[in-house]
Amino acid sequence: MTQIRKRASEGIQIGDTFSVRRTFSEDDMQAFASVSRDYNPVHLEDRWAHVKRFKARICHGLLVAGMATEIGGQIGWLASGMNFRFIKPVYFGDTITLSFTIVTIDERLRARGEGRYKNQNGVIVLECEIFGVLPGNQDREILKQMIAEGDPTNAIGSRDDSA
Repeated sequence: MTQIRKRASEGIQIGDTFSVRRTFSEDDMQAFASVSRDYNPVHLEDRWAHVKRFKARICHGLLVAGMATEIGGQIGWLASGMNFRFIKPVYFGDTITLSFTIVTIDERLRARGEGRYKNQNGVIVLECEIFGVLPGNQDREILKQMIAEGDPTNAIGSRDDSA
């Protein structure tokens, strides 16, 4: 069970902030290229990346943006919309920390969250705004049962995901 999952089982509130951290590798990029079928040379060819004025090949923007889905998946958030603003490139070996805050929640548990992705130097590389529906009472009870069972379907497991 992750700390995010535990917090979700208790009920998400406005102002709750969650953080995850990840270092991106060339293997991550290759796997993402295979799944997404995005073979843009800026990710795969040094010459192309240099012509585009990058210091090296870069990670796919949506690969990095996908960190928000780790938080959403641990919460059990049902996303209905996502907006991303790609600010700076992410290179292989960069460690990115996403800090994601719940900004609004209405009576139907429709919520909006905002996130900022920073690299190891504290530079904002990406920003996001995510819309969706948070778990209700019934959902939270199931989350509690899952946690009591060791959360067997959660491949993240007992990793401490607080950045």
